[in-house]
Amino acid sequence: MSAPIRLWCELAWTGSADGAPEHGVLLEIVDGGFASVVAGVEPPADAETLTGVTLPGLADAHSHAFHRALRGRTHSDGGSFWTWREVMYRVADRLDPDTYLRLARAVYAEMALAGVTCVGEFHYLHHAPGGVRYADPNEMGRALLGAAADAGLRVTLLDVCYLAGGLEPDGTHRPLTGPQVRFGDGDVAGWAERVAGFGPLPGHARLGVAAHSVRAVPVDALPGVAAVADGLGGPLHVHVSEQPAENAVCLAAHGRTPIAVLADAGVLGERTSLVHATHLTDADVAAIRASRSTVCLCPTTERDLADGLPRTGDLDTDRLSLGSDQHARIDLFEEARAVELHERLRTHRRGTLGSGDLMRAATAHASLGWDDAGALRPGARADLVNVPLEGVRLAGADPDRAVDAVVFAADASDVRHVMADGRWIVRDGVHTRRPDLAHDLDTVIKEIAT
Repeated sequence: MSAPIRLWCELAWTGSADGAPEHGVLLEIVDGGFASVVAGVEPPADAETLTGVTLPGLADAHSHAFHRALRGRTHSDGGSFWTWREVMYRVADRLDPDTYLRLARAVYAEMALAGVTCVGEFHYLHHAPGGVRYADPNEMGRALLGAAADAGLRVTLLDVCYLAGGLEPDGTHRPLTGPQVRFGDGDVAGWAERVAGFGPLPGHARLGVAAHSVRAVPVDALPGVAAVADGLGGPLHVHVSEQPAENAVCLAAHGRTPIAVLADAGVLGERTSLVHATHLTDADVAAIRASRSTVCLCPTTERDLADGLPRTGDLDTDRLSLGSDQHARIDLFEEARAVELHERLRTHRRGTLGSGDLMRAATAHASLGWDDAGALRPGARADLVNVPLEGVRLAGADPDRAVDAVVFAADASDVRHVMADGRWIVRDGVHTRRPDLAHDLDTVIKEIAT
């Protein structure tokens, strides 16, 4: 047993529905978990004091690590989601296990600086260019696991079934072409066989699965993906209804919306996360609510790609998670407030989701299969994010509304300290393992994106 760590928090959010923090919260950490959490106490002499407000570690539930190389390169040239995708494919085609490891390690370290302690990596870059398998067919996935370990994060590797290059209105699927060939495993059985080859994962990692979308996974293959998820007992994620064009072609091909297709295939359920879910019908919303599926919103990506405004207020607020997706920004505070601000734009009404709702979405580790994380409570993993209140963005904040201030005004640069599993990974705004992170990012991105 390691020596206990005692931290006294001036303010801490321990899960109140309205987001109100508690004062004088003493955290005792033993072997990477919270042994006790006690509010309303004076600071003990043997405890480190954390001024400002302390929050649970954040969960980035939807990441494409290699998209980080596109930041600043794709935002002002017009076009559409579909033209952006072609640029993304060109970057994907240049990656190998070494550059993938180095890029993802830097991206995950950038997440740590933003308060993220666990990431869900939506991983479909499986094979070498031309679809040639590496000697270890899961080498690219293992690079991501190594990257997370180096950055001090936990990771849920969501291994993606990606079988087709697109859906036609007549119900046929286009074959994988060009860089997409790297993503495929031939059929759902080939994909499942490769996934089964991962074997035991290290303690910081868990394995989940994903169907890329109804565009990339034929209807008859979707039950097979769901069956693999059931066998693993882990999460199942899927992109759905991000763009109106996806819905239109699905209706033409199958006579049903993408949500209805997923429901009929047995994909919806409490372990399922529906990523984006931007364009939903009333029947779609009812099916999502009835199945208790989570909806993962990625507002900075959804607005950058002109996806649209989701019907957030019609969904269960306790079944939301957040992702930074393409990493145009890595800032879960921005993602959280954008959920509410986008809903204000859609409905012309303020206050659909409060800071408590938004913090629960930002700390939704359970959507990644980590039910024992995302809360400051005894028995939970010792993940925390400390944000001072004296910086220029938060100066003057009402202590009793400190979480409101963080959610609606802070950004990632306001994060001071971050702990994951009882280990400090960020101290005073500097990553403890990757102190020259900007150089790391600059070096690897210039190799693959220029």
